[in-house]
Amino acid sequence: MYTTHIAQQTYNFVSLRNLLAKASPARSGDYLAGVAASSHLERVAAQWVLADVPLKQFLTEAVVPYETDEVTRLIMDGHDPAAFAAISHLTIGDFRDWLLSEQATTETLTAIAAGLTPEMVAAVCKIMRIQDLILVAKKCRVITRFRGTIGLENRLSTRLQPNHPTDHPAGVAASILDGLLYGCGDAVIGINPASDNLEATARLLYMLNDVIERYQIPTQACVLAHVTTTLQAMAQGVPVDLVFQSIAGTEKANDSFGINLALLQEAHQAALSLQRGSQFADGIGNNCMYFETGQGSALSANAHQGMDQQTCEARAYAVARQFKPLLVNTVVGFIGPEYLYDGKQIIRAGLEDHFCGKLLGLPMGCDICYTNHAEADQDDMDMLLTQFAVAGGTFIMGVPGADDVMLNYQSTSFHDALYIRQVLGLRPAPEFEAWLQNNQIFNHHNQLSRPELPALFRSALASQG
Repeated sequence: MYTTHIAQQTYNFVSLRNLLAKASPARSGDYLAGVAASSHLERVAAQWVLADVPLKQFLTEAVVPYETDEVTRLIMDGHDPAAFAAISHLTIGDFRDWLLSEQATTETLTAIAAGLTPEMVAAVCKIMRIQDLILVAKKCRVITRFRGTIGLENRLSTRLQPNHPTDHPAGVAASILDGLLYGCGDAVIGINPASDNLEATARLLYMLNDVIERYQIPTQACVLAHVTTTLQAMAQGVPVDLVFQSIAGTEKANDSFGINLALLQEAHQAALSLQRGSQFADGIGNNCMYFETGQGSALSANAHQGMDQQTCEARAYAVARQFKPLLVNTVVGFIGPEYLYDGKQIIRAGLEDHFCGKLLGLPMGCDICYTNHAEADQDDMDMLLTQFAVAGGTFIMGVPGADDVMLNYQSTSFHDALYIRQVLGLRPAPEFEAWLQNNQIFNHHNQLSRPELPALFRSALASQG
């Protein structure tokens, strides 16, 4: 039991899980789940109590029972006491102060990452302002590699997302060309298939592989099919760069996705064995997994186990961390206003996710997005885009016109990537940047320099008649 007295009223929180939920900033999903604070005063009381909880408490009180949840077992069994030692004496409030201090450098934050549990970072997140989340995340540096180097300082990568409502190759190819001409695609060229089956997945993967090989683009391809479909594709010799899967923070939620840790391990090993990060002579890395998450996904499956959605989201990052991914993407506003009601909640959630993932050592991107029935608009997305980039975000989406015609939601466009790179002086991944410059798509100031279609694409278009 956790207790405090404020304004002549006593507040009792029956467990650490209950305390975390009550301390979480207001959002519609937690009200829907019945775990949110009943008033602003109760929320402040919970945050007050949470600030005095020792970090060590999170190693002895599981928010989901160890015996019944493999994600909890992964978190507890994988904890690194040596990395934790430097901060083991702190409370959550002390930890916040330390994170904001000059003692918490990029090097020290990297050193403690393996000693942090998701619940610890979720807890400290709940007592931080947006500027705190930005400042600390900016100090975190997570670098991953496949055919390019993602996450370097003063770099911002993009996922080129050329979705098509019928997976038509010409429609997909047109979007890829458009995105490349705006300098997008260094994180991944990633397609959400309209049909999640082996035939459709293989057809798209072969097409993406042909584009990357033909034009020697230092990037990687991914068709965001279910991991079992991708395993079948690899078994049949289909060219798979990155293995994708949506993940969540409880065993029950992952079960609703049709996955478990053993299945992800099987896929990870299969992808590693292909060594496609070394496909080109200068191939450099083997981070070959791509995960997507989002606050509210476990609740939507009735699998949140009584947790608030931000804590549950942070636990998904423990799953991701296990497999050393190239990319982790929080699709922050995708599942609708039932979970994040308006622009304010979406902005806060996106920055929370980035902060928590970066502290845990993950290469965090954000699909800065909303559905058309949410109380949000593109101005809100501009705010999140700018704040996310200031916070050192790893990558964003590049969607034609910011409007995904297959998934029917609003995201960020190719020109949004140009805007944020220009205003903050950010650059693409170095290998991709060199390719853009060598093909006269960008000049050496990383500005668009194409007075006409670059030569490497002219023959391809001419062959299409």
